[in-house]
Amino acid sequence: MNHTLLVTSSPRRADSLSTRFAAEIAEGIQARNGGPLTVRDLAANPPPHITPAYIEGRITSPEDRTPEQAAAVKVAQEFVDELKAADVIVLGSGMINFGLPSQLKAWFDHVTWPGVTFSYGGAGPQGLLTGKKVYLVTAAGGVFSEGAWAPFDFQNNYLLHLLGFIGLTDVEVIRVEGTVLGPDVANAAIANTETAIKALLAKAA
Repeated sequence: MNHTLLVTSSPRRADSLSTRFAAEIAEGIQARNGGPLTVRDLAANPPPHITPAYIEGRITSPEDRTPEQAAAVKVAQEFVDELKAADVIVLGSGMINFGLPSQLKAWFDHVTWPGVTFSYGGAGPQGLLTGKKVYLVTAAGGVFSEGAWAPFDFQNNYLLHLLGFIGLTDVEVIRVEGTVLGPDVANAAIANTETAIKALLAKAA
């Protein structure tokens, strides 16, 4: 059995295509492979932005942390524990101003933890969360995978970098694009994504 972690982040919640399709993938994998499904909805429960209490607390021994530092580190530890427990991670992100939602960035700021999810060595940084499969679902109103707007995609490349930095390098990307370019383009994008997910789930079974 596999443990699946679903992380969604779009402020559009139920109306979000990244949330919809990420949930469809996570639930499909969980139904086929069994095991628990953990859901982390960052829009419903946004993580705090990191503070000096977290920055200082994570390098302070637990017995020496102030109450404020202990509370800040506890938030990060909960996120990291969910990642460590998961065999499969499904991450949903809807583009906001060419990048990822701020609550997802805050989540990454907590889980990118020196000595816990990555380390520095003679060969440079090394991710420590290895051996996991990631499905990254990103949505955008325009088309950013190619064409004139491709240089302005600060969502996908950045997310892939962050995931790889902490050791999550086995990533399959599912893009939903062009949803504000008229109903025909939007419907085609949704239909293409549905087809891609069916193929993905058949392969993952």
